[in-house]
Amino acid sequence: MKPIITLLLVLFCSSAIGQLKPDRVPSYFGIQIRPLFPAKYVGDKEHTFSTTEADSIQYSSTITQRLGYSFGVTVRAGLTKLIALETGINFSQRNFDLSIDLADSNIHAKNDMSFINYDIPVNVLFYIPLSENFYMNASLGGSLTFKPTEIGVVTKPAGNNEFSSTSITNNKFGVALNANVGFEYRTKKSGFFYLGGSVQVPMAPIFNLQTTYAHEGYRNSIYGDVSGSYFAIDIKYFFPNIRNKGIQFKPGPIE
Repeated sequence: MKPIITLLLVLFCSSAIGQLKPDRVPSYFGIQIRPLFPAKYVGDKEHTFSTTEADSIQYSSTITQRLGYSFGVTVRAGLTKLIALETGINFSQRNFDLSIDLADSNIHAKNDMSFINYDIPVNVLFYIPLSENFYMNASLGGSLTFKPTEIGVVTKPAGNNEFSSTSITNNKFGVALNANVGFEYRTKKSGFFYLGGSVQVPMAPIFNLQTTYAHEGYRNSIYGDVSGSYFAIDIKYFFPNIRNKGIQFKPGPIE
C-alpha cells in the first residue's frame, strides 16, 4: 500500500508542476490535516443493536463514534480565476467506543476499535474574493473511498462469557458526498493558508457490525449498519508556484 501512495503523491506533484504555464490559470499542490468529529446533524453518532424476543439470552451492543483524524495531499486544478477542481488522496481513521450489556445480569463489556479508509475526493471549488489576499471558498462534490481491511476485537468481561465484535465490509469501495466552506489567506512567496469546515456523508454504511456472544456452548450474533458520517475542521497549506529564473526552454517545432 505504501508504494502505491508514494506513486500517487509523485503523480500529483508532477501534475501540479505541469500546470505552471503563463497562459493558463495556475494550479496548486498542498497538504492537509483534519480532525474528524461525529455530528448528529449529518449522521447518527451512536448505533444500538439488540437481540430479538425469540432469543433465549437477551443482550445489546452500542457503538459510538468519537474523535478521529485524516491527512493527505490535495491538488487544485484551476479552471477560471474563480473556479477550480480540487482532488487528492487522504488517509482517514474513525475511532469508536463499544459497549455491550447482557440483560438481567451485571455483565458489561467495553472496548474500542478503529476503522481506516482511503478516499479520493473530486470537488468543484468556487472562490469568493474578500480582499486582495483573503478569499472565501465553497465546494461540493464526491469521494471514492477504499476500505482495505476488516477489524475485530474480543472482550472477556467475566467467567466464560465472551463478546467478539467484527466489522464486515461487503464492498471494499464506496462513494460519499462532500461539502466544504472556509477561508484562505494568499501570499505569492509563502503560499496559501486555509482554514475551514467540511462534512462527509457516505452513500452507504461504511461497515456492518457483527457482535457475537458466546458462553458454555451458547453462541448468538446480532448485526447492524454503521454510517460513519462526520464533520471535520480542515487545515490546508498550498505551496507557492515558483518559476525558474533565467532563460526558459522553448519547445521546437517537433516537440
